[in-house]
Amino acid sequence: MIHTLEADGIQLDFGMRRILSDVYLKCETGKISGLLGRNGQGKTCLMNIILGTLNSSSNSIRFDGNVIRKVSKRPDLLLYLPQFNFIPKELTVKKVLDDFELSNADLETRFPEFKGRCDLKVNQLSGGQWRTLELYIIVKTPSLFAMLDEPFTHLNPIQIENIKAFLLEEKANKGFLITDHMYTHLLDISNTVYLLKDGRTHLTKTVEDLEELGYIRIGH
Repeated sequence: MIHTLEADGIQLDFGMRRILSDVYLKCETGKISGLLGRNGQGKTCLMNIILGTLNSSSNSIRFDGNVIRKVSKRPDLLLYLPQFNFIPKELTVKKVLDDFELSNADLETRFPEFKGRCDLKVNQLSGGQWRTLELYIIVKTPSLFAMLDEPFTHLNPIQIENIKAFLLEEKANKGFLITDHMYTHLLDISNTVYLLKDGRTHLTKTVEDLEELGYIRIGH
């Protein structure tokens, strides 16, 4: 069964400035939806509104057509990878995996760089390994959907390619909404791409659409 996550009717103002005014997003299980936009356009704000951790003057967040408020209290529906590190640095990798009922053997199989490292504390990992571990937890913990905010931050090129392959595999188990400033990587794996510009979302189908909307320049 295909499940849907929809967000629309969202308005957000900071003082006299309107950040979001005409937003529509639709995500489906089995697919990756990309969200692009320049810094300051409100991508993280939009994700927090969907999650229910940021109030807006109006919004409609629906799962399978049913309005859900405070989605943050429904981890079975939606999990969120924030831009910042959320795993306490003093915990060991094994302790973190145990807390989330996940297997260190599976982590090591999927990401061999963790072999022999599960007894290390998180702050003994590289920045890319720390980010990979957090992303692995959000992706592998059961839920219908996951939102990933800048998942490629701190990753080296090899780690980025491994994460992209991982997400393409795991979309069979849930739907994803992903934002990242490394737009080429996001375009590689997304089934649908929205551009957030001037408070509105634009559904794009080609790289040329992104150029026409002023997000990228081609051939210059």
